[in-house]
Amino acid sequence: MTDKHHLIADSGSTKTDWSLGDKRYKTQGINPFHQTEKEIEVILQEELLPQIGSESQIERISFYGSGVRPELTSMMAGVLRRVFPEAAEVEAASDLLGAARALCGQQEGIACILGTGANSCLYDGRRIVRNIPPMGYILGDEGSGAALGIRLLNALYKERLPKYLLTLFENEMQLSLPDVIGRVYRQSMANRWLASLAPFVSAHLSDPAVEALVTDNFRSFISNNITPYQRPDLCIHAVGSIAYHFSAQLQKAAAEQGYTLGRILRSPIEGLSELD
Repeated sequence: MTDKHHLIADSGSTKTDWSLGDKRYKTQGINPFHQTEKEIEVILQEELLPQIGSESQIERISFYGSGVRPELTSMMAGVLRRVFPEAAEVEAASDLLGAARALCGQQEGIACILGTGANSCLYDGRRIVRNIPPMGYILGDEGSGAALGIRLLNALYKERLPKYLLTLFENEMQLSLPDVIGRVYRQSMANRWLASLAPFVSAHLSDPAVEALVTDNFRSFISNNITPYQRPDLCIHAVGSIAYHFSAQLQKAAAEQGYTLGRILRSPIEGLSELD
């Protein structure tokens, strides 16, 4: 039975998933790297508290977020303590540690995030002992939704995919090549837009060339981010929409490189809520 007094959060820049016992809540994203203490406090006061209700007794808080860098853990924990002064235990940590705990629990393993962005770590059952830096969608992020979007566009316009797919893509997205260039190079949040092309990839997986794009994306992720750990004896576990929706291709890429695929979760909150 989950602890009804333990508030757990998994936060990205766009949304935060909250768990309290058997109940689930959502607020906008909380990222202490991009938001001030006041902005975060307003979100908690105006979006979260009305959903939870004043009758809930919060004794413990575990907050995992993409912007919770080591130098910002104290700030994030401080905001949570002000909003929930009755909480005796408050922890703020990175989304990667949250993913590792959700996927591996207290077991050693390789934990990965494969969503809009990508990340991975070697986890000893308590803490992250090694992390190959993902380096973002321009310099890295192999395996991510953004990297998959880049591969799709490159293959479409450099004629490595059937011509009919380019026609379908441009009609469905109402875009031309100049529009694509403008969207990637002249507008903000290009990584999110690139990742938003994943449903088009998913809809055309029956084409061998499209499926190869997905598998190659995961091959690149494993060779660049997992192989350096030199632990083929450990299972690869993954969380995120890309891992979840393309699990068959991830399984194929892992097996080709001598790894076993373990647990796959769409969201870390599923595994985190099971730990109580």
